[in-house]
Amino acid sequence: MTNTKNNIPSAFSASGSDQIVVKGAKVNNLKSVDLVIPRGEMVVFTGLSGSGKSSLAFDTLYAEGRRRYVESLSSYARQFLGRLKKPECEYIRGLPPAIAIEQKVSTRNPRSTVGTSTEIYDYIRMLYGRVGRTYSPVSGEEVKKHTVEDVIATATGFPEGTRVAVAAPILLPEGRDALRQFEILRKEGFSRLVDRDGNFYSLEDEGEMAKCAAIKQLPMLLIDRLGVAHEGDELSRLAESAETAFFEGRDTCALLVWDAGGEKPQYYEYSKKFEGDGITFLETDEQLFNFNNPYGACPDCEGLARRTGVSPDLVVPDENLSVYSGAVACWRTPSMSKWQRELIALAPKSGFPIHKPYCELTKEQKAWLWHGKDNPASIDAFFAWLDSMKGQIQYRVLASRYTGRTVCPTCGGTRLRPEALYVKVGGLSIDKLTDMPVEKLLDWFKGLQFDARDTKIADRLLKEIISRLQFLVEVGLGYLTLSRPSNTLSGGESQRINLATSLGSSLVGSLYILDEPSIGLHPRDTERLICVLHRLRDIGNTVVVVEHDEEIMRSADRLVDVGPDAGRLGGEIVYQGPPNAIDGVERSHTMRYLTGTEQVPVPKARRKSSSYITVKGAMQHNLKNIDAKFPLGLMTVVTGVSGSGKSTLVRDILYKGVASRLGLGTEAPGKFSGFGGDINRIENVEFVDQNPIGKSSRSNPATYLKAYDEIRQLFSEEQSAKQLGIPAGYFSFNTEGGRCEECKGEGKITIEMQFMADVTVECEACHGQRFKPDVLGITHRGKNITDVLDMTVEEAIEFFSASTGTTAKRVVKRLMPLKDVGLGYIKLGQSSSTLSGGENQRVKLAYFLSQEQSAKTLFIFDEPTTGLHFHDIAVLLKSFERLLAAGHTLVVIEHNPEVIKTADWILDIGPEGGDEGGKIVAEGTPEQIAANPESITGRYIAPHLGM
Repeated sequence: MTNTKNNIPSAFSASGSDQIVVKGAKVNNLKSVDLVIPRGEMVVFTGLSGSGKSSLAFDTLYAEGRRRYVESLSSYARQFLGRLKKPECEYIRGLPPAIAIEQKVSTRNPRSTVGTSTEIYDYIRMLYGRVGRTYSPVSGEEVKKHTVEDVIATATGFPEGTRVAVAAPILLPEGRDALRQFEILRKEGFSRLVDRDGNFYSLEDEGEMAKCAAIKQLPMLLIDRLGVAHEGDELSRLAESAETAFFEGRDTCALLVWDAGGEKPQYYEYSKKFEGDGITFLETDEQLFNFNNPYGACPDCEGLARRTGVSPDLVVPDENLSVYSGAVACWRTPSMSKWQRELIALAPKSGFPIHKPYCELTKEQKAWLWHGKDNPASIDAFFAWLDSMKGQIQYRVLASRYTGRTVCPTCGGTRLRPEALYVKVGGLSIDKLTDMPVEKLLDWFKGLQFDARDTKIADRLLKEIISRLQFLVEVGLGYLTLSRPSNTLSGGESQRINLATSLGSSLVGSLYILDEPSIGLHPRDTERLICVLHRLRDIGNTVVVVEHDEEIMRSADRLVDVGPDAGRLGGEIVYQGPPNAIDGVERSHTMRYLTGTEQVPVPKARRKSSSYITVKGAMQHNLKNIDAKFPLGLMTVVTGVSGSGKSTLVRDILYKGVASRLGLGTEAPGKFSGFGGDINRIENVEFVDQNPIGKSSRSNPATYLKAYDEIRQLFSEEQSAKQLGIPAGYFSFNTEGGRCEECKGEGKITIEMQFMADVTVECEACHGQRFKPDVLGITHRGKNITDVLDMTVEEAIEFFSASTGTTAKRVVKRLMPLKDVGLGYIKLGQSSSTLSGGENQRVKLAYFLSQEQSAKTLFIFDEPTTGLHFHDIAVLLKSFERLLAAGHTLVVIEHNPEVIKTADWILDIGPEGGDEGGKIVAEGTPEQIAANPESITGRYIAPHLGM
């Protein structure tokens, strides 16, 4: 069912009530395409990178849905948004409310966590606020606010006729002595006092009162003596007496009970105050557990979990060392070694094992080393001494070496005030729940039980919590914890969290548009994701997924293949229809890969190397003290299920460790013992991730590869530029001179909104052209600077190849690497903020290819197949081959079977995510991994190897 301009399907003549109909879409490179999407189906948009998928899904469907939403707002809101442009197409019919879930980290706010962004933590806060029980940290007993009913319940627990006495403590107002207070009580009609031993004293006897006044612990005021009755007037009398006791004792009363044969009474104390063991506790309220509220936040770190202070990672950088062998780095210098000697001398008395590696010390032993009250040589004492010597510069410098952003010592990273952790549900405080992997937390909540009263209160909350936790597990995020900061998530994790949140909101009748939700997902977890997408569809939504994963394509109700190629050679709908009917569509690259006609070839032979670098004793996060071997001069793929520890090993330890060794000034590496092997053969290290290529929205691929410098020089060499005295700097939109000052060279204005996402509109001064009129008047072969920036890389290469002169040749040389990595379709002036994570990564790869570095470099790539079609992966692997041919080493974090099968060496981390991961399950060639029954990855790559 192919759509062409002259062959419009019959669906266009229908009412469109059960279909989304797009007619004549021309956004970006789309060539007046027509599209029909049946509502209530899951539709996958696929095609080569730059073919026009995102233009159709996001810039057409979602943009129009957003525009229509804005039209529904009040006139006050619309005055800020009235300039939103309608996507360039003839019409769109049958469009439901649209929701876009993109592959971007949703927030950089350090206060946002997985729990808050999914709203699960909000429900848990409410649960703790309503049914949480407070326990004293001293005795471990539950703290309660008592009532008259509690007094009655205790008394009626004894046989009828049991003698009891109700009393109230005597509290002396400021400036009043005991004898004066006794006199006042006598005048009020009270006649006796009683102590805890059951001795009675008459308020009429001055001698007895004098003795009582001299006692430090004053007797209590006797309110009433009576026999226990389970019903009738005596029971009412007991209730009235208890109420009087609470009044006279200022919310505190006592009950003395003489059971059968007992001379000394049993003593029970009750308080309407929320206190116990001499501590006044805060009453439970959901805001007590809100670290984004001053009431619940830790007063020291203000709910951020971290603050500037002594960093344990800097003080003890190698946890495999013992205290005796120098684990405490700040005591290694001769002038500070006396602290180590003093601690070693104190250790035998406290039973501290000075020869045991730091990583094997118990929690109590570490506490003695750091904070011990009977340890004058503790690490805390050392830094307190340093602080007292801060007047001398050498001590200030020494202290600064071990200072950094570290876990808040007051709250221990929980973000909450200490009182919040006294409250428990099911025997656990709220911080224990948020530190539990989602998968285990789900099982815990499923097994949680309450009494009849609390069940009624908690039932609805538990359903919401369990439902949302289940969604997180189903999208492959069971290894995360609710306390995990949102700004540490990858783009794929962030998107799947948004997907799980959308499922939790249970919206129906909407259009969901997702941008590659399988990013960062191991093939094992793709089936779960497909089930989630189907559920989103089955509850009554239309789901559009921009995706390249084969399994997701095959699971769709409808496949829309955009192409046939990228950029100006794309922009058509090559095929739309059921995935199993794509056979025979010759123009479709997708068809050729799905049918096996075309494929990424398996190397005929694996490269081998006799040189390795080894990461020893990796223990950061969930890594289990592992040794990992990376061959030099080869391509090593590090794989494993999501959350297994791949990024921790490669980014936090390998990259940061090598960079630190080479003096490249990165953050301190994660915990590991050190490097082994031929580490000295590495002369440079580059981490190629998916972060934007520039911090400014004005940064673009041309500036990143220095091609724009040559282009500006070329324009300044034009005769008209020389006559007007316009230098090369005037053709830059990053500096004043030739750029439009209204938009600062961006071509657009961003309007900040209080109630929704910021809105970007075209600059009215330059109409999106970025430069002043006199600069735009300078042309090269009939094209001004804006025309050139609007060219794709391929168009620019053709344009400048036809120019004469050395400057034009240099432009072509700078741009060729972009074409070589499959980015010929992107525009020269395209803002880096509009590039996907995968595109940003390939721009960086193009930069490194253009440098032709001679220094032996360790290149580390973090999921480079993000946003890549099968056909594009083949192009990417050719670029990898160029780096390897130059003698460099590649380490690639990847889940894609097409890349894994082409590796020379594989490290499979697992076996599961979170606490169940962190081990090397298998290592070797792809064939060895596929033959290993312990490797989950092996099962998925075996078919790609023909095994």
